[in-house]
Amino acid sequence: MANPQPVCQAHDLSAHDWPSRRVIIIMHRELLRSGARLLLLTLLFSASAVYEATHVSALSTSEVWVHLRAGTWILQNHSIPRTGLFSQYPNLPWNDSSWGYEVLLAAAYKVLGLRALPILLMGFKTALAVVAFLLARAGRANFWIAIFLSTVAQYVIPGLQPLPYVFSILFFAVELQLLVRSRQTGKARNLFWLPVLFVLWANLHIQFVAGLLLLGLFVIAVLLEKILRERRVNWLSERVLPLDLKQIGMVSALSLLGTFANPYTIYLLPSAFKVLYSPVGFEHFTGMSAMSFRRPQEFGIMLLVMMAFLALGRRRSLELFELMTLVAATVVAFRIERDGWLAVLPAMAVLSGGLQFGRTESESLQNGGRSWERCWAAALTVAVVVIASTLVPDSNALRNRISSIFPVKACDYILENRLPQPLFNAYPWGGFLTWYLPQYPVVVDSRIELYGNDILGAYFDVIGGKHLLESDPMVAHAGTLLLERQSAMAKALTNLPALSSRYRLAYSDDLASVFVPRPTQ
Repeated sequence: MANPQPVCQAHDLSAHDWPSRRVIIIMHRELLRSGARLLLLTLLFSASAVYEATHVSALSTSEVWVHLRAGTWILQNHSIPRTGLFSQYPNLPWNDSSWGYEVLLAAAYKVLGLRALPILLMGFKTALAVVAFLLARAGRANFWIAIFLSTVAQYVIPGLQPLPYVFSILFFAVELQLLVRSRQTGKARNLFWLPVLFVLWANLHIQFVAGLLLLGLFVIAVLLEKILRERRVNWLSERVLPLDLKQIGMVSALSLLGTFANPYTIYLLPSAFKVLYSPVGFEHFTGMSAMSFRRPQEFGIMLLVMMAFLALGRRRSLELFELMTLVAATVVAFRIERDGWLAVLPAMAVLSGGLQFGRTESESLQNGGRSWERCWAAALTVAVVVIASTLVPDSNALRNRISSIFPVKACDYILENRLPQPLFNAYPWGGFLTWYLPQYPVVVDSRIELYGNDILGAYFDVIGGKHLLESDPMVAHAGTLLLERQSAMAKALTNLPALSSRYRLAYSDDLASVFVPRPTQ
């Protein structure tokens, strides 16, 4: 009779191996999921930067050049500008609220040349992707919702340029995340980073006032919630925990004082609204007009805001700070197209919590064990962006691109022939001329805080044909006029006999026309 013992032993061994096989299968699946998340995060953070490396859109704005010129002047003179440098109004006071950004830009230009502009923009786009993802996780939304919200944010926020306003977008998102986290935990210790944030912000961009207003809404919301709790009103959300009012007051006071830690101290605040919301800006700049809802991005912002309000309504409880912030940001964003991002970020903060109705224990454990994924995603993103930066063309190729956007040939002609000063220039080229043609102070550029409503208003009246060219002081005193070839003013100087008899077309190309006064008889 055969001995069945080996068969039993084989059966026992197979049963014993099954748990280990199951563990291997689970580990294999988790590795695949982690790899997919890692790949997706890297793509999310670096895609916009890689796109910029191949398309180089950073050279298209004129405003960046006046910042580069100012930063170069600061590095050369070891001083902060206080008057109207590079303009025909050197005695006008000028509070250069973006001097910190300009030093950063000039230092990068000193090392990288013209390649500094697209590389800096690549860094900005990567930073926006990262802070948008972190803000989308502020309400403990799951990974895929955060990916979706961050992708939408990158799409609907208007095309970024290497300009200081990007710091306001990034810092506003960081501030909003700190405020939301403090309300979830009921602890104010993270808010003590805000004074440091405002010290940096006040030296980089004037829109730190938006951060102060956000902090003001936060303080008002905390006070109102305290009053409602004392009156035992049951409208408040259980997700919002009470905070220590003394700590909130201390943080707010330190944050306000932090904005004075700049070369212009308290005098920077009065000029903030003059810079951001000047009457001449509303009248003449398209970015200051209301949303026309003719672009897909504007419809995206509207849908994002609608979803955020729907999420707040479905909670059936009152979250004062989120509601007040979303309402205020929506009003500003829909009225001023330039500030559309102000509505995007609060909407993301609301949706990060509004699209998830509870978390399982297994999900919390998974999220807690993914710190290595974030580290690897950061390392891979840096590697991809660094590699992509090598695709940026060299300075000579970038100069050729600049000549197709700005009047490089016309400027060269003015310099070679030593045409007379002062210069009357087209507004879109003012910033570029301060950098490329520094020998000729401009009549205007993008520095609204320098020229004010009177000078800019008079200039746009001339350009718009509201004043007679031959009698306007700006035009009458000009030794050289550098205008866009297809502009109404250039056509008038060419075709109208009363003007063509007084001004001679000295140079013309596809972009620009240069006029000089004819000698008087």
